[in-house]
Amino acid sequence: MRRVTDLVMGHQSQQGPFQLPMVVSAAHGGTGHEDWGWALCDAPVIVGALCGLGLSDEPTVRHAVDSIAGLVRDNGWPCIVSPELKGFRGPGRKGDPCPYATLAVCEMELAAGLPNEEQVRLGAEALLNQWSARRERHPCMFYMGTDFCKLKAPLLWYDILHVADVLSRVPWLRQDRRLHDMVDVMMQQVGSDGRAIPGSSWTAWKNWEFGQKKVPSRWVTLLVERARQRVNS
Repeated sequence: MRRVTDLVMGHQSQQGPFQLPMVVSAAHGGTGHEDWGWALCDAPVIVGALCGLGLSDEPTVRHAVDSIAGLVRDNGWPCIVSPELKGFRGPGRKGDPCPYATLAVCEMELAAGLPNEEQVRLGAEALLNQWSARRERHPCMFYMGTDFCKLKAPLLWYDILHVADVLSRVPWLRQDRRLHDMVDVMMQQVGSDGRAIPGSSWTAWKNWEFGQKKVPSRWVTLLVERARQRVNS
């Protein structure tokens, strides 16, 4: 794994985040060719993974954490990409936060072990405010509707279980009524036996016990119960 992480950290951009080979079409503002670059919807995921592997004290990783977290605005983290991607931007208004990027950066900061409380607070407020106004507000076309509320694993997407899992790790959020409401919506999908059947699955994981929608999943049940216990602690 150290060889893999060294390869990842060997592609640090001048801005701080680590790069990936990416292709953005000319129609969307890119070159149409493969370039090394980063976007705020993937950069914090990579850095969070490195922190989870015990590398949060590496100077290059700390630099990446600080540079990514420093892109925060008053309403969370926006859609931002590296200069190589020629100003590509996702759908939605320029001043809107990107809900997925905001979730990913909050998770990265928690994985880094030394989160900037004010930055995490801004990100959490953006996510919880979107939940409160989920019928009216859909920044960057991220909805908190029926599909968002389906229980699913692993925690990769922008969905209720992923958001609740991240926010429930923050002690000073555990009394927030909006987070409790989110957990209540999840608990409505748990059977009388305390077990949860996935409401959504992806065929890439069809051979795993959570990759189906017919019987209870041990992992989905664990994730739901863990979030519930956190907010009630």
